[in-house]
Parts: sequence; C-alpha cells; structure tokens
Amino acid sequence: MNAYIFPGQGAQFSGMGLDLYENSPLAQELFEKANSILGFSITDVMFEGSAEDLKQTKVTQPAIFLHSVILAKLLGDSFNPDMVAGHSLGEFSALVANGTLNFEDGLRLVSQRAQAMQKACELQPSTMAAVLGLDDDIVEKVCAMTDGVVVAANYNCPGQLVISGEIDAINTACETLKEEGARRALVLPVGGAFHSPLMEPAREELAAAIEGTEFKKPNCPIYQNVTASAVIDETAIKTNLISQLTAPVRWTQSVQQMIADGASHFTEVGPGKVLQGLVKKINREVETASASLESNA
Repeated sequence: MNAYIFPGQGAQFSGMGLDLYENSPLAQELFEKANSILGFSITDVMFEGSAEDLKQTKVTQPAIFLHSVILAKLLGDSFNPDMVAGHSLGEFSALVANGTLNFEDGLRLVSQRAQAMQKACELQPSTMAAVLGLDDDIVEKVCAMTDGVVVAANYNCPGQLVISGEIDAINTACETLKEEGARRALVLPVGGAFHSPLMEPAREELAAAIEGTEFKKPNCPIYQNVTASAVIDETAIKTNLISQLTAPVRWTQSVQQMIADGASHFTEVGPGKVLQGLVKKINREVETASASLESNA
C-alpha cells in the first residue's frame, strides 16, 4: 500500500517551488491565488528570498504547504495514496491532498495557524530542544520531574525526541538528560515552544477558524499526529487538528501504525527528505521516495 507523507517546518529552502511555477500553468495559477489570499507576494520570498527571509513563521508555514500541495496536484493520476500523514504543519497539506480541505481553505488555516503561533511565542519566551540517544520513557520521566513547563513534543524516530517548553525548564532538562546518557541535548533555533501547553492561546484562536471551515469526507484515511491512528471522520479530524498545537507529534507511532496497516511504500511530497530519513530509522524494510514530476512529464 502507498503512504504519502508531507513535511513540516524546517524543510524550507531558498528557491523552493520555482521549478513548479516555471513548468506548469496550473502551478502558476495556484501560486498567484496564494499571493492574493495571503495579501503579500509569498512567491517572491520563496523564489528569491534568503534563508533568513524564509525563516519567518508567517512565511515558512504557507511556503511549505504550497510546495507540498501544488506538487501533489501536479502529480495528477500518479498521486494515488492509500493513506496520508503529515508532520505537524504537514497535516494540513495532507488534508488538502486527500480531499478533506480545499486549497483556499487549507492555505487560510495555515496562515492563521502561523500567525497565532507567532503571537503565542511573543507572549512568553520559550524554546525547544532535540534529544538524541535516549529511550522515550527516560525523556518523559525527566520532563515530568523538571520544574516549569517542559514536555515531549515530537516523537520523530526511536532515539530522537524533541522537547518543548519554558527556556529555563528546557535548559535544566537538557543538563539532566545529558547526565542520563543522552548523546546530545541541543536547544534548537526556534521561536517558541510548539506542541506544548504554552501554545494554548494559539490553539484557541485556531479552533475558531477550524470550526468555521468546511471539512469533507476524505478519499483515504489520514494518520493524525495526536492519535497516531487512521481517521476518516470529518468531526474527529477537526478535533485532532485543534488538539495538535498543544499535543505531541507522534510521528514514530504514526509510521509504525501505517506499516502495521499495510503501508510498504512511503512517498514524501514537498521540500526536502527529512521524513524519508525518519521513516527509514523507524523501519528499514519499507521503501521511501520523493514525489517527482519526471514520470508525469
């Protein structure tokens, strides 16, 4: 069975999407529609901006979404998922790709999500840290015993977990995790504590936008970050999408469940190859690939 997976923040690069724009009238139409919906020329930033320009949350999230969703649309008949999943932001790309959301609504929600997250970051200084080489339960135990807000945020693959929370609590947890034998416990250059309770203001803001958006029955199941299980009910999809901002991304568990449900081939749709690397670390036996238009030319 074919699983299609969609990357999240961090996969952006300068020049992303330009090849799609230059080679497809449909891509041009969708990019120009995006410029109109967003109220600024995101294509200028994507195609010509610096890495620094692309790092702004209000740019990064729509840019990755656009690259993924437009690429999926250009694949045409060769895009035939039996199941989809997305890492954090990528969940919105996956929901457009499987027909739950239309392009315009998906982009509006992603833009609102980015701005709400940015505001939440500015309310309270916070950060995230990557922890390598420890079992999940040890990381969870250290988070629980550390004063302040610090939680497991991204279960990326076995031995790679990201924690999220208040700056002092993250620094304290990192020291303890090194003492516990972590190969690395490294504070990340991010603007806030994503997928933690500190995102509650953003969750409330996004909840209103999601509740007011039409979700259709998907044409294949989505394995959502919050539950790590197949979901096809529109109401459940909305609930999980709202919970996602303050809950951990269970990527390891999602991929394991997709494989248990029959996935043997994972195709990453969007910039970069981060998710393919994680899938291989979760299970070496499955095949991975990047979505390509060459077979569609």
